Amino acid sequence: MGHLLKPAHKFVLTEKCLIWEKHLIEDLEVDYMAAVPKKADTPAKTRVKPTYLILGSGSIGFAVAKELRELGKDLVIVDKDEQKVETLREEAYEAIVGDIKDPKLFDQISTKNLTAVLILSSNIEANKIAIENVKQTISSDVYVVSRAPDIINKQEMEELGADHVVMPSKLVAASLARTLERAESILIGSKLSNLLKGLNNKKLAIVVHDNPDPDAISSAIALKEIAMSVGTESSILYNGEIGHHENKAFVNLLGIDLNRMEDHNISDFDKIALIDCAIPGANNIVPPDSHIGIVIDHHPLNEVEIEAEYIDVRPNVGATATILTKYLQELNIEITPNIATALLYGIRTDTQDFKRNTDLADLSAASFLYPLSDHDILEQLERPSMSIETLDILGDAIVNRQVIGSYLLTNVGTVRDRDTLPQAADYLLNLEGISTSIVFGVSEDKIFISGRSHDIRINLGDVMKRAFGDETGGGHATSAAAQIPLGVFSAAKDRQILLRLVNEAITKKFLSAVGVEKSEE
Repeated sequence: MGHLLKPAHKFVLTEKCLIWEKHLIEDLEVDYMAAVPKKADTPAKTRVKPTYLILGSGSIGFAVAKELRELGKDLVIVDKDEQKVETLREEAYEAIVGDIKDPKLFDQISTKNLTAVLILSSNIEANKIAIENVKQTISSDVYVVSRAPDIINKQEMEELGADHVVMPSKLVAASLARTLERAESILIGSKLSNLLKGLNNKKLAIVVHDNPDPDAISSAIALKEIAMSVGTESSILYNGEIGHHENKAFVNLLGIDLNRMEDHNISDFDKIALIDCAIPGANNIVPPDSHIGIVIDHHPLNEVEIEAEYIDVRPNVGATATILTKYLQELNIEITPNIATALLYGIRTDTQDFKRNTDLADLSAASFLYPLSDHDILEQLERPSMSIETLDILGDAIVNRQVIGSYLLTNVGTVRDRDTLPQAADYLLNLEGISTSIVFGVSEDKIFISGRSHDIRINLGDVMKRAFGDETGGGHATSAAAQIPLGVFSAAKDRQILLRLVNEAITKKFLSAVGVEKSEE
């Protein structure tokens, strides 16, 4: 019989004890009842009619038996130690004396209602013999779970016919690792809370990256909520534009209070927090030499070193909103429907509905936020209208495209809303034969570049850095961007000549960074 259990089984460590046995039991019951065909009735040989047969009543076997009984299951325990069997009977367990290596053992037991055999003794060689006996004596279809100390014995037991093999040491280690991760999460949450609490009546500037997206904005309002919980006043500051029509709807529908950087003097604030960005002056207009109090981000830094009093950068997660959700959970801060909706939308947009750069933490955060969110607002956000400029940019991107191998590059000319570029890049990546799409355009003083890729051979964020510099480009393996100042070219009178020069320069630098010659076109 094939493997019936789910590919990954989750076992958790409680404050008092390991309860992996319960998860194993639940998985056994669900998977077996769904997948195992019913056998023809056979005459009962004895009065013992177990649903589960446990071979070995050591610490693990007894723990599983106890969980099964609490679930109201019928079971029989077999052990060769007469004293253990007597003790089990005194505790009202159905138990018999027997050697699990003895094939005649099953003559004492009716297998009519047998769901599974759990071979859990500490004698590994005896467990292997028991697997063979079960498959040969009872049925080749009976579901068999066995215990192994290591991967080599696990593989041998699977070859003998075990449907699922548990390794207690591995389960304990995994549970302990999750517990330590939880302890670490609580610790860093407390550190953040204490830092904010230490501000007393001082003011905190929460700065998001230029032209902020829902991930940055939702993370900022979550940090503002944390600051408020300890009595710290804060303001969310941004530079650039909230130009994307979905982003405008996001801010308006949720009534998010944002402040433009030019309306405030950053020196008036006692502490600065950078959210969804990490370096002063990089994709934000915080002076490069500014003292930073807090950095919370999910973008990879590569070899760039940052200085701040408190740093939490997790490039493994898909959204900064995931990190902030964890903080709210660990600090037991009540999450309003608006904040939950904002964070959930931030996670979904930055992971492209969990299809890009998604970690288990993102899924866990989204699962936590989903029932707390306003689904009417989410539905409105997910059905935005397309602006005329977005349509025009998409049309220009299609018309001006140049394809070199599997790379598509396109110059859309002058742009007012840079958020139209990633939309075009996403759309063009769907074209047949295209593995990477690069869309770029020119504003009054900058060249904006947006890229998307599903080419596993390259890391697009690294490519952007190599092509356009660490200070101007970067991102993730599949999603990246760059902003390049026009400098002296911004004064160019002939716009068409400027666009042609930009097109040649961007195309040449990008193709050089990925090691492709334009002659391949």
